[in-house]
Amino acid sequence: MSDVTQAKLLVIACGALAREIVWLKNTGLEHSSLWSQMDLQCLDAELHNTPKLIPAKLRAKIAENRGKYQHIFVAYGDCGTGGEIDQLLAEENIERLPGAHCYAFFAGEHQFSALAEQELGTFYLTDFLVEHFERLVIRGLQLDKHPELRQQFFAHYKKLVYLSQRQEQKLVLAAQKAADYLDLVFQHHHCGYGDLHTALDAQILKLS
Repeated sequence: MSDVTQAKLLVIACGALAREIVWLKNTGLEHSSLWSQMDLQCLDAELHNTPKLIPAKLRAKIAENRGKYQHIFVAYGDCGTGGEIDQLLAEENIERLPGAHCYAFFAGEHQFSALAEQELGTFYLTDFLVEHFERLVIRGLQLDKHPELRQQFFAHYKKLVYLSQRQEQKLVLAAQKAADYLDLVFQHHHCGYGDLHTALDAQILKLS
């Protein structure tokens, strides 16, 4: 088929994971020769604030690429869609990342469950969300225009946990600043790439 790409695997991902997936592909970790057979296409990270739109966007992206790749994998959790992503992927016979959201697959299910049990009222940030906190949280929730909404949105939160992928002090300081802005207790856990790496590596191995 003339329109089939040379790559064998397409990963359809949240835009919030683009940098991490590209880093994993380019750093020559395990099975680096196979990682070169992966293409990445991302949906807009802004969907983080409107999760009900994600399934339809995924469906369109999958339909657009059917027949061009041997395998398609979706780099999303459930991401607040109430099981709609899983329903779609069951129909399409496509797998996704484990867990309910990026916090769970970055931290790992066991560690994330432990963090959640320590304090249910926890607001989580990843590297991406720290770097784009002003755009996605402050402006995204219109806290810049309506600061009174901050108390309304975050009234039930007590702690902010930063789950870092990269070890950069400037990001830790920015996360601390975000916690101060939201008047939340700050906690930092470095977890690296967690199940994002292991799940993608498992997909890559299927190409061998």
